[in-house]
Amino acid sequence: MTPRTALALEIDPLLDNPEIRIIVCCGAGGVGKTTTAAALAVRAAERGRKVVVLTIDPARRLAQSMGIDSLDNTPRRVPGVNGSGGASHSDSDKGDGGRRAGELHAMMLDMKRTFDEIVEAHADAERARAILENPFYQSLSAGFAGTQEYMAMEKLGQLSARNEWDLIVVDTPPSRSALDFLDAPKRLGSFLDGKFIRLLMAPAKMGGRAGLKFLNVGMSMMTGTLGKLLGGQLLRDVQTFVAAMDTMFGGFRTRADATYRLLQAPGTAFLVVAAPERDALREAAYFVERLAAEKMPLAGLVLNRVHGSGAARLSAERALAAAENLDEGRIVDQKAGKAQGRDRADSVPSPETSDTENDPTSDHTARLTAGLLRLHAERMHVLARERHTRDRFTALHPEVPVIEVAALPGDVHDLAGLRQIGALLADGTPSPAVGT
Repeated sequence: MTPRTALALEIDPLLDNPEIRIIVCCGAGGVGKTTTAAALAVRAAERGRKVVVLTIDPARRLAQSMGIDSLDNTPRRVPGVNGSGGASHSDSDKGDGGRRAGELHAMMLDMKRTFDEIVEAHADAERARAILENPFYQSLSAGFAGTQEYMAMEKLGQLSARNEWDLIVVDTPPSRSALDFLDAPKRLGSFLDGKFIRLLMAPAKMGGRAGLKFLNVGMSMMTGTLGKLLGGQLLRDVQTFVAAMDTMFGGFRTRADATYRLLQAPGTAFLVVAAPERDALREAAYFVERLAAEKMPLAGLVLNRVHGSGAARLSAERALAAAENLDEGRIVDQKAGKAQGRDRADSVPSPETSDTENDPTSDHTARLTAGLLRLHAERMHVLARERHTRDRFTALHPEVPVIEVAALPGDVHDLAGLRQIGALLADGTPSPAVGT
């Protein structure tokens, strides 16, 4: 077995690199992507960069942790984050000595509002109103599968085009699969450009008698069948929507392709966030492979909520053995104490008798110590399981830099907590050597 040491992911050089303009935090749901994204954004701002963090978090924890009553579809300045610039930037040619005060802005994606903004920006007022009031559009913009992921990409493209920030940090949607983030823009674009939509659009495009003839000859059977399946009113809503959106369909795919190229650009860095659990790291491994296949720049893996122990030298086996010895010794002492008690019932206690015999305080201490030893053994088993799971990932992907972030005893609920997470990200330890 040849030892292999995992590459160390260095966070501060990544945050300080002026060529890195976008950091995308991705991974399975429930692994701490939102907290990681927010902590990275706070740390980057306090090291002198002008940062905006885009989150898609239904629990609104990001707003609460940053001391903002609410976040919406507009970036808002986060109070209390005024970095003096702990890192060197390429701003010296601007005459500011190479350093400047950082800023942090935060926003939470409003999926429907972002869709509305696209319509308003790419259609005249009359057509925009017709689209926004269309029942099919309202359903599509609020709940179509993949719309949230697509709109996250739209918003990322908008923020990048504004060129107001040094760094954009993206917290990807809490999808069933992390791959939805990459697939959804293509899926929605394919839907809007697909044969079904084009077929529905055909009668309106034909126009006049030709359109009526086409509808009577070819479309009547299809629309009749669809009317039975979808309902006549829904079908009319879809056709009205398609007719109004006709000039915009190409734009959806064009923007999706442009954002996809932005994600592939050298100025973007993907951070895969995972917990040291089998399912989360399996998802992380799958995502790492997908990013490589799509030629998207992967910075590394953030292994979140890793457990540790201040008494790691005490193995689980030794801890359990010590707990059993305490239990057995207590049982023996109790039996001996009862026997001695019967023999000395009518006599004066001997001065040679131990002060701890039949001492309830001593018995309580032994019980407590044995319980703590068993808890330590359970913790050591958790550590061993996490190391094994992590080592499997490292063995499969030795080229991926890794940083470990220790599990905290409570939830992060303020800027101080985010700063603590940022420090752990910067100072965390890489995976130790593993066997292959």
